[in-house]
Amino acid sequence: MFAAAMFMFKPKSPVWTAQFCERSGSNDFAGLITCCCPCITFGQIAEMVDEGRSSCCKQGCIYALLMMTGCQWIYSCMYREKLRTNFGGLPPEPCNDCCVHFCCEACALCQEHEELKNRGLDPSNGWTGPPKAAPMLASMRK
Repeated sequence: MFAAAMFMFKPKSPVWTAQFCERSGSNDFAGLITCCCPCITFGQIAEMVDEGRSSCCKQGCIYALLMMTGCQWIYSCMYREKLRTNFGGLPPEPCNDCCVHFCCEACALCQEHEELKNRGLDPSNGWTGPPKAAPMLASMRK
């Protein structure tokens, strides 16, 4: 009986809060930037995923150089994997990370940008530290 109850209440695996290829009202400007100059969006995402250990400018420049060879998707798929790992093992949806970035780089970058925003990290603002916890109520301080 206990084993059956454990199976019924198995915790759900983490899910993406931002959908792939879905336009979001809060992401219109980021989508425009991503289509015109994806190196900016990638640099912002990389800075967030690296928790400020790398700069947006440096990562964006590396991405831009790789764009000249057509291999930028290899670099960006590694950051998608890091992002998924940082958020508790998000599933590789809609397919594996390299296929997502190879087939639709702009959609992948927009999804990652929106995912970070949904989780309290706005890539447009740069790394400011981990998301802030809710303030303690006076009754909890006793």
